Amino acid sequence: MEVLEAILTRRSIRQYTNQKISDELVKKLLEAAMQAPSARNYQPWQFVVVDDRVTLNQIPAFHPYAEMMEQAALAILICGDLKLEKMVEYIVQDCSAATQNLLLAAHAMGLGAVWLGVYPRERRSSGLKNLLNIPDHIVPVSLVALGYPTESKQPEYRFNEKRVHFNYW
Repeated sequence: MEVLEAILTRRSIRQYTNQKISDELVKKLLEAAMQAPSARNYQPWQFVVVDDRVTLNQIPAFHPYAEMMEQAALAILICGDLKLEKMVEYIVQDCSAATQNLLLAAHAMGLGAVWLGVYPRERRSSGLKNLLNIPDHIVPVSLVALGYPTESKQPEYRFNEKRVHFNYW
């Protein structure tokens, strides 16, 4: 799949088969995520791959939009490391770029995925930190549920020329 096709056809997928995602594909997803640009090239990201069914099923207890975790083959938590980047504002930007790369790679590989916001929601962040034993200097930013899709969605054309300004507002 070409990159523009992936960008223009990617959709949030929340329903999955019970098929496992191979370690090889997980590595490719993480490679794609880590190719994202980052402020000052600090690359402050850390990733937690969660494929334990009991753990996945606990996430909806503190994340109100995570019901698809009960079907997901796995989830990847994208975090920022305050030891690598002190400014949480840059961490959020860097981890968001990594998240988008991961979503596009998943789509290109035939996987379904959905981005679940974590930062700055304290209940979601502390829930994940407690569940996954995350150290204090790590900031959970986003969570991506992944699996082989059982649903298919048509692309949405979102270009809106009214939101484009040239040279001045």
